[in-house]
Amino acid sequence: MFLEKTYGWTIHHWQQAYQNNEIVIEQLIDLVSELDQEDNAWISIANISQIQQQIDQIHLNTNHAQSIYQQYPLYGIPFAVKDNIDVKGFVTTAACPLFTQPAKQDATLIQLLKQAGAIVIGKTNLDQFATGLVGTRSPYGAVKNSFNPKFISGGSSSGSASVVARGIVPFSLGTDTAGSGRVPAGFNNIVGLKPTKGRFSNYGLLPACKSIDCISIFALTVIDAEFIANLVEKYDEKDSYSRVNPNTAPARFSSKVHFALPSKLQFFNDQYSEQAFEQAIKLLEDFQVTITQIDFSAFEKLANQLYQGAWVAERTAAVEDFLNQDEHQFDPTVLEIIKQGHQYSAVDAYNAEYLKQDLAREIQQALLKFDALIVPTSPTIHSIEEMKLEPIKFNSQFGTYTNFTNLADLSALALPAGFRADGLPFGITIIAPAWHDAALAHFGKLWQNFIDIRLGATDKKNSSACLKPTSSNHHIRVAVVGAHLTGMPLNFQLITRNAVHIETTKTASKYSLYALNGTSPPKPGLARDETEGRSIIVELWDIPTARFGEFVAEIPPPLGIGNIELKDGRWVKGFICEPYGLEDAENISHFDGWRAYIQHCNNLASATH
Repeated sequence: MFLEKTYGWTIHHWQQAYQNNEIVIEQLIDLVSELDQEDNAWISIANISQIQQQIDQIHLNTNHAQSIYQQYPLYGIPFAVKDNIDVKGFVTTAACPLFTQPAKQDATLIQLLKQAGAIVIGKTNLDQFATGLVGTRSPYGAVKNSFNPKFISGGSSSGSASVVARGIVPFSLGTDTAGSGRVPAGFNNIVGLKPTKGRFSNYGLLPACKSIDCISIFALTVIDAEFIANLVEKYDEKDSYSRVNPNTAPARFSSKVHFALPSKLQFFNDQYSEQAFEQAIKLLEDFQVTITQIDFSAFEKLANQLYQGAWVAERTAAVEDFLNQDEHQFDPTVLEIIKQGHQYSAVDAYNAEYLKQDLAREIQQALLKFDALIVPTSPTIHSIEEMKLEPIKFNSQFGTYTNFTNLADLSALALPAGFRADGLPFGITIIAPAWHDAALAHFGKLWQNFIDIRLGATDKKNSSACLKPTSSNHHIRVAVVGAHLTGMPLNFQLITRNAVHIETTKTASKYSLYALNGTSPPKPGLARDETEGRSIIVELWDIPTARFGEFVAEIPPPLGIGNIELKDGRWVKGFICEPYGLEDAENISHFDGWRAYIQHCNNLASATH
């Protein structure tokens, strides 16, 4: 069976299988035919015609003069979509039977993914109108936890998390307003990427809270989640909340990672979760992360605003037309929550906005000293039966460490962190300022490789084969060879501009290094030398694109920035020297790098004293 063959495949596995002719794209018809129609993680599964139409569209747009895999980085890769996001030809239900009309066009993200060659195979179940963190508030049934069917899957993006965790698709789309893209990830041992607000277009999304909604990504690995995120990041004028990346954030966390941790943690008497988080903290410390406790009161106060204040009225505004049609079609708990919005005035709403802004500023200032905040993805979990007893109270518990994130304009990444003593998954979330998505992803990839546990509920393990330095659209990679090296006098010019060290390597064997005369602090000059050149040690640093100009402006003559060839054939920006600066300079290429030369000079100075 085709579904058995592709079980637990990551994007990389799918790509390799296509390129090695192990599978063909038409076999996706077999995949959807084999899906369990009674599986309530799905609200609708693509029929043969819907799959064939997507395949035909790829073939129609293919330029046969180029490699199909270069044209379509996601060629033939199946994915699932939370059923509050429009997919042309599918009904967008938001888990409400009021909706019966198929969408006439794709949401912007769906369009981008289809243009990359991905294939939608179905729409997934959710807490109705994305109101909840439980995965049980749906007329299509409660989605079960992928490890223990007695427990909840988490919501609202329950179905999207479930089909990834069970290895049916390598990635899926969810949404995140209060943690819906993170809590299901934690409960199902997968990755949940919650982007900076406005990084992805929300056009074609039926909103829960329009001003803070984010479309999110679930995947088995951070590598896959980041790959999808980079493909779909695009400013969209059709979405009034879409934003342009300012290109000022670092590509990675600092070399000595420093996380903030709430000084008082609440687990609601769940000893299994408390013990699992303590174990995760020990693993982080083994991973050389420094952890400092901070006052969490501002975070808690902001988190409470989402459901206990006027902000709930934004949910009411999102579905008011449907309320007026037939409120009997609403899940009782969802209805109870949404109708609360009618009790607030416009004055209440403005006061809530002012309070949100004050608390968000306080939170952002508190995080300035750290790379990120580390929290449990959820402090506890409950069974499906338990949720019937206290549906609102227990739901609120799940949002303890998620509700504030979007209100405070932060980015977040939910990561697997091992298992509780009862066998259920446990997850942690790292939360950073807006636009620190690349740094979160880089840390997440290293972390997932470090803990080395199974992927989702599959029997597959993470592969570090693809764990290599990647380039970024928002950073410029620069080779430094002298006074800007780590620990050298001018290194601060990089660090103060959020530049980060990526790797230490060598140039191609075509360069000579010179010690320049009359420079303070001492500086080298690098020149291409095709005849007598050799490999010179360099450090590669990623500088945020918006900070690159001011960095270059500080470079004095005869130095400048040009293109440098590395030993592996890559070309990067780097320091070069004008020919006139080398006329009276000493060739020090035999030292292979500036650091060895400086050490040599220091040894000579010590010997003469």
